[in-house]
Amino acid sequence: MGSDMCVIRGESFFIRGLIRVPIIGDDRHFEWGVWVSLSEENFLRTGDLWETEGREDSEPMFGWLSTALPTFDESTLHLKTMAHTQPVGLRPLIEVEPTQHQLAIEQRDGVTWDALVRRVERLLHPA
Repeated sequence: MGSDMCVIRGESFFIRGLIRVPIIGDDRHFEWGVWVSLSEENFLRTGDLWETEGREDSEPMFGWLSTALPTFDESTLHLKTMAHTQPVGLRPLIEVEPTQHQLAIEQRDGVTWDALVRRVERLLHPA
């Protein structure tokens, strides 16, 4: 359907969003671009509001993380999430359920620059 929404065989519904991870000791953050599966109802609602001003006031939507981020020891697939719609032109922010998964910990507590550099190096140069 486009770069931010996808339907597979009329039965699986996905949106693209960002998992924002704060960088400790810095005002900046790191963002993972991810896909999240939504219910058909929430997917259709997202499509209906896609170009609507004020859409960021809509309720967050439950979804399942559908992107395997390869630098984590435990799989990131199927982590529970909440998708928070942002103003028109911005991708939704994805909040990972607060668990002991390293991704959830980093989103909640932040990541150091050194740890982030190591993670990005693993992305660029997998073993």
